[in-house]
Amino acid sequence: MNRLAVLISGALLLTSTAFAGGILTKTNQSAQFVRMLSRNASTDIDAVYYNPAGLTQMANGFYFAFNNQSIFQTSTINSGYPFLHNSEYKGETNAPVFPSAFAVYKTDKWAFSAGFGVNAGGGTTKFDRGLPSFEKQVAGLVPALSGLSALGYPVTDYNVDISFEGSSVFWGIQGGATYKVNKILSVYLGARYVPAINTYNGSITNIQLGTAGNLKNGTTYLTSAAAAASVKAQVTAGAAASLQPLVAGGAGSMTLAQVQGAGLITSAQRAQLEGGLLQLGLTSAQVSAMSVASAQTTYSSSSAYLAGTAATLTAKAPALADKHVDVKQTGGGVTPIIGVNINLEKLNIGLKYEHMTIIGLTNETVVDGTGLFPDGQKTNSDIPAILAGGASYQVNDKLKISGSGTIFFDKNVNWGKNVYLQERTIDKNFVELSLGAEYKLTDKFALSAGYMNTNTGVSKQFQSDFSFSNDSYTTGLGFQWNINDRLVLDAGMMLTTYKTDTKTFTEPAPIGTYNETYTKDTFTMAFGIGYKIF
Repeated sequence: MNRLAVLISGALLLTSTAFAGGILTKTNQSAQFVRMLSRNASTDIDAVYYNPAGLTQMANGFYFAFNNQSIFQTSTINSGYPFLHNSEYKGETNAPVFPSAFAVYKTDKWAFSAGFGVNAGGGTTKFDRGLPSFEKQVAGLVPALSGLSALGYPVTDYNVDISFEGSSVFWGIQGGATYKVNKILSVYLGARYVPAINTYNGSITNIQLGTAGNLKNGTTYLTSAAAAASVKAQVTAGAAASLQPLVAGGAGSMTLAQVQGAGLITSAQRAQLEGGLLQLGLTSAQVSAMSVASAQTTYSSSSAYLAGTAATLTAKAPALADKHVDVKQTGGGVTPIIGVNINLEKLNIGLKYEHMTIIGLTNETVVDGTGLFPDGQKTNSDIPAILAGGASYQVNDKLKISGSGTIFFDKNVNWGKNVYLQERTIDKNFVELSLGAEYKLTDKFALSAGYMNTNTGVSKQFQSDFSFSNDSYTTGLGFQWNINDRLVLDAGMMLTTYKTDTKTFTEPAPIGTYNETYTKDTFTMAFGIGYKIF
């Protein structure tokens, strides 16, 4: 039951759910990306993020663009854990405002750029019914407390109210300079400052135990059961003490019937002692055949067991009290970025490397019923290094095709432990591959479409209902409309479908082996406005 406290802390992990990109990083930074999915060789204004070394391919001038995406994600977890009231848990992550902005000043061989967007996080996650990891800790009390029936406090059912809401935003504020070495080669040097804000509220309330239709406050129920166990421990200790004179007098090998026949105890005393043994779970035959010494040992050991049970229940009862958490975590880090662009007329190749971002987060705790979030405590939430490359080819005046690949070096990051206290290990680095095409219907209007495939490298040990990373595929489509020589509109939508992953658990009887499945899907709509000031 101590893990009831740990569970609320997992809310933060859910807010890191990826829309496009690696486990933590978001690569859906523009409407152009949404409509085409392959932008690592871009020479448009969104190259500020995707291919900053390619900005020298733009005409001289000052450019500005603003993008917004509306992102809606549903996560579904199914658990085969016995004793749960329900097997399916759904969470909604909504980000109606997911903005980004880019600015470029291009003059001859130089291009100076700035960018702003959501580098990680960016959504609010709600699980109105909590998650299996929350509820299992209460549902698991049903078999664990089955022995309380002997005390008159049977536990065959439960009730609990669980909910949490978490939000996470890792902003990215980027600046840098691109230099055109010659007609073919351009290079970029820049950095991104990443301020991070995580906020979440969680609660586990109204834990009730008992039988169907007769549920009572869990803390009160265990406290009452502890009192009953304590009383029974005293009674059995008294029974053991009452048999000591018989044992000391040499009657230890006799049965209770025999010592009554010898006049050493009364019939009422015998009935009381035999009744007590029956209440301890012995059969009538066992009681009849039991010696006085064995009866004393049984009463004595039962007294010790009941006293221990009373102490355990007394210690566990407070863990079933209502718990609330209201915490904000803030911090930041810097990402050095380098890039290279190679232009061979119709073929353009872009490369970018982002170094690992070291981020420390500091707790600002309002309420913490778990004791896990001391105010002022610091933790790490590093962003892995990224290597991105792409190539675009102008087939003819109307058609351009593009391919992109991105590697997220997740193996170099310490991801900590999941809610099951297992290390969240990485077997291989996350890889994202995409293809896109753009076709001009007219000089001012173009249609585009793209496909992306991602392969996560997490181990089975990494996965949990709080934080899971699955392989996925994404399709996107949209258009670009050059309204005039200065103003351009981009719009698109994409749908991401994640493959279902299954994790198997094995626990002691009566729980045994069971599976949990994890999946999600994401729908995104985006628009962007670009303007050339001069």
